[in-house]
Amino acid sequence: MATTGRPPDPATLVLLRHGQSTWNLENLFTGWHDVPLSERGVEEAREAGRQLTQAGLQPDIVHTSVLIRAIQTADERHYGALQGLNKKETSERYGADQVKLWRRSYDVRPPALESGDDMHPARDARYAALPPELLPSSECLQDVVARMLPYWYDSIVPDLLTYSCVLISAHGNSLRALVKHLDGLSEQEVVDLDIPTGVPRVYNLRADFSVGSWRYLGDPVEIERRAAEVKSQAR
Repeated sequence: MATTGRPPDPATLVLLRHGQSTWNLENLFTGWHDVPLSERGVEEAREAGRQLTQAGLQPDIVHTSVLIRAIQTADERHYGALQGLNKKETSERYGADQVKLWRRSYDVRPPALESGDDMHPARDARYAALPPELLPSSECLQDVVARMLPYWYDSIVPDLLTYSCVLISAHGNSLRALVKHLDGLSEQEVVDLDIPTGVPRVYNLRADFSVGSWRYLGDPVEIERRAAEVKSQAR
């Protein structure tokens, strides 16, 4: 009997938000800027690995961004001119409601970076092969969804057809965009979603890539604490 190469259902997809970075520690907007994990972030990544091992999950292939904090843990939303600014101080300057709108709204972009700014992706050699018009000066979550879905269909889905367990080590906003697609969340539901750092989010997918079930691995109290910490960053 001929086989399709498709692993037995359900296929397993693991989403892992990178551990705390050095700029997370300093409460700075990070976005596409490249910074490493903090000591705590390294330990969060190790703990995620232990949780995967205890659950009997052995990823066959890993997808990650080109940014070191995601690589160390295994494309983030571009915060424009907010990158490098302290979140609390920015809230005090512009007002908490305005900063919340920039950080968490679905379709409102933060102030754009100037094209000549050193933190603009056009000045990063890792993106040199991309057309300039594809390199954002700022992004809202709607923009992240738009650039994430082609990668999902072109790169991740083929791997799910080939491998039994696929791991994505990425960033908060790109993972929120993917969760919006997988879970069928509304724009408001994804705005309110907080994905904790360093906690594997495990999906069992059906043959049509719809969600059979999902769960977080680890201590529920610690998971809730990390999610609450993400929510409170701009306060």
